[in-house]
Amino acid sequence: MKVTRAVSPLLPLCQRLLPGRIAGLSLALLKATALEIAILAGHLLLYPTGITPERRPAPNPPGTSTDLTDSTDTGTRTGTDTRKGTGTGIDGTPDTTRLPTPTRPPVVLLHGFIDNRSVFVMLRRSLAQHGRQQIESLNYSPLTCDIRTAAELLGRHIEEICERTGRHEVDIVGHSLGGLIARYYVQCLGGDVRVRTLVTLGTPHSGTRVVPLMNAHPIVRQMRPGSGVLDELCQPAPHCRTRFVSFWSDLDQLMDPLETACIEHPDLLVQNVRVSGIGHLALPVHPAVAAGIRQALDAEETEARPADARPAAHADGLTVA
Repeated sequence: MKVTRAVSPLLPLCQRLLPGRIAGLSLALLKATALEIAILAGHLLLYPTGITPERRPAPNPPGTSTDLTDSTDTGTRTGTDTRKGTGTGIDGTPDTTRLPTPTRPPVVLLHGFIDNRSVFVMLRRSLAQHGRQQIESLNYSPLTCDIRTAAELLGRHIEEICERTGRHEVDIVGHSLGGLIARYYVQCLGGDVRVRTLVTLGTPHSGTRVVPLMNAHPIVRQMRPGSGVLDELCQPAPHCRTRFVSFWSDLDQLMDPLETACIEHPDLLVQNVRVSGIGHLALPVHPAVAAGIRQALDAEETEARPADARPAAHADGLTVA
């Protein structure tokens, strides 16, 4: 996987004053920091719009499920025989028409620590513009103190989504802590039967040591190297069916060490994608990363999942700045 969007350096003076490699790093870090500040400012403006839960669409709209459901009733199925996907017409005669199902499963977006679904405004738009018709952003409480509990709640949400859409599987995109919650659900709670592909963005899979003063928060302690949750994720998972794609940035200020955002597990089917030129907040926002996410999700539709060999793979880099 490789997407390149090169931008010419804008500060040649720094290149003359500093050695080449240091100047390159300084320029990239400067641009990434400026972008992070701009994204943070924009996100603070959008944050209030994502506090409330997302409105759920009517169940099984036409053309999205083999279960024909009255879309005017979100709680019950009226006038419909759910056996074999058949319903009844206005005159009471059986309607055996089977509507086509979409080839793409729903996409579930899961935000990071002290955040909400507003962080995915740009990514959601990009996915919708490229054919993803069923996209849902989930909020978990900012008071969440346990990854295991959040993973159990995620599982209930996904069961509800599958029931409402008539799909058996979903794809998940998780930013930061959201990716860790989703991975725990997949590996430790049997979520691999529901999750086809899990894409993580800047997720501390091996734990991050950044900002030690945050250790007072219990969920931050669970994101530290050697925590009980991370130890559970290191346990064997020989039958896990989910495909993992992990995007990690070489300028991610919240990952220490940077490679902690990679998944290294002998039993998992993993693709680690290095992103160059942006920081942590830009991962769910940058259009080039969005293109990489779409490519990762679409690859599942054209490639058969291997039944056995599951080595972790490092993909080509993604250069976005």
